[in-house]
Amino acid sequence: MNDDSGATMDPQLHAHGADAGHGTLKSYWVGFILSVVLTAIPFWLVMGDVIADSRATIAVIVACAIAQILVHTLCFLHVNTRGEGGWTLLAYVFTAVIVIITIAGSMWIMYHLNANMMPGMITGEASQTP
Repeated sequence: MNDDSGATMDPQLHAHGADAGHGTLKSYWVGFILSVVLTAIPFWLVMGDVIADSRATIAVIVACAIAQILVHTLCFLHVNTRGEGGWTLLAYVFTAVIVIITIAGSMWIMYHLNANMMPGMITGEASQTP
């Protein structure tokens, strides 16, 4: 196979990811619009003080963040079960599991930090032990 310059191109070089979709203009526009909406909703909720309960506001913000992760993954990164024989999806799931473990472990440590403090550190007094 020759290109315009006359050089021979190896067909195997372009076989990498040939079955994976690289996206269309429509998918990019849908992803962009969804990203803007999923960014504007939390901004509006916080700046407009729309929901009185702060926990409900946080829940909506987290839901929008998760939805935005999915939009970026599907529309811009094109992670699906077809591309690379499913390896990109497996790598993405592995990354998500590691992130969840890291966040859950950090939250658990911070929640139990007060109980694991040395005696006297909570009140600010120095310990009297020699």
